[in-house]
Amino acid sequence: MKPRASLSLDLDNLWSYLKVHGDAAWSSYPTYLAHAVPRILDVLSLAGLRITVFVVGADAARAENREALRAIAGANHEIGNHSFNHEPWIASSSETEAYEELLRAHDAIFEATGREPRGFRGPGFACSEPLLSALARLNYAYDASRLPTFIGPLARWYYFRNSSLTAEQRQERRALFGAWHDVLAKNRPHVVRTSRGKLIEIPVTTMPGARVPIHFSYLHYISRRSRKAAERYFAGALSLCRLTGTPPSLLLHPLDVLGYDDAPELRFFPGMDAPGGEKVELTLGFLQMLKARYDVTPMEISACA
Repeated sequence: MKPRASLSLDLDNLWSYLKVHGDAAWSSYPTYLAHAVPRILDVLSLAGLRITVFVVGADAARAENREALRAIAGANHEIGNHSFNHEPWIASSSETEAYEELLRAHDAIFEATGREPRGFRGPGFACSEPLLSALARLNYAYDASRLPTFIGPLARWYYFRNSSLTAEQRQERRALFGAWHDVLAKNRPHVVRTSRGKLIEIPVTTMPGARVPIHFSYLHYISRRSRKAAERYFAGALSLCRLTGTPPSLLLHPLDVLGYDDAPELRFFPGMDAPGGEKVELTLGFLQMLKARYDVTPMEISACA
């Protein structure tokens, strides 16, 4: 019997990448969901996987995205909450502010998909005590916002270097992708207690011991140097997870199946110098590697196990 792993996808839209990057074009809410979601669902169908999809509330509230979001629910994937405004600085909000943001997203997602979220992932891996308390107040089962690695500040530096952010915007995004001390966070599911109750924390798994990322966008970054190196890296990480008894919880993004030919506005993003067809092939291969070694499920199953 294979051990269990969970798999999720943060459904970050074109506008949300532009917003975090400081590009004013985000404010018209450009979307690629009508193009990206069918491709994502095709890849998951080919891999024979059912996963969790974290949806941004602002997308759920816009009519042009409804068909794509209903298709995700129709394919029987779990629907999660990825905040309403997709602002990584939600981590600096008070509990009341966080609760209002999360409730607004929850309601929009439920209206669009007919599914009530039970789990949350913060944009940019945003996490804080007030945010966790707000989730417990909403009776959510789990949070999936932690990325236990030291890479976060380096990723933030790279992001800032390739952006035109003002000093104020950089300050606003100062916690983007996490902090150095996140390397000390737990790398497996555990209970967290808040003033409003308890919930399960399911971190995005990093390589046991080394604590470097193993989510799919990172694999694509490595594959731009060497596909074989990326495959060996992932295989080694999965072997270490099994050896240490760490149940993998791995993460996808739309850019794992989209390339520069699909979203040329995002050429600044690591791995977006490859065509979409190549990235689809790579992602499917990585998913098949994961499925060969693990029983892959949506996150709600891991949270309730």
